[in-house]
Amino acid sequence: MKYSIALFMLGSTLTAFTIALSGREQQPQLSQGAQALSQQKEARRPSGEAETQDALAFTGRVVKEKGRILLKDPVTRMTYQLDDALKAKPFIGKQAKVIGKLDLDSNLIYVDSIGPAL
Repeated sequence: MKYSIALFMLGSTLTAFTIALSGREQQPQLSQGAQALSQQKEARRPSGEAETQDALAFTGRVVKEKGRILLKDPVTRMTYQLDDALKAKPFIGKQAKVIGKLDLDSNLIYVDSIGPAL
């Protein structure tokens, strides 16, 4: 009887743990080629250097939350902070395409240009 209760408690604990883990937001998976490229860039980067990538295109809705201007990508469910409020302000509430460099540590896009999403 004690053995049955112990097994039941163990099963309940594992089930609760599994449910808790599945509720976490999942990161989008990169292709094998993108993962390899990312790993190569990280290996070449000296420690302490800002973790930025080459300029990339990001699309999503520009919003203002808590005094910050953000780009929300509905496809990847990622939110990026935009560094240039002057360039981004005309696009608040609209879909936009942002070209810039992404700081991987802070999820900040250093905006090169911004325009309407096509």
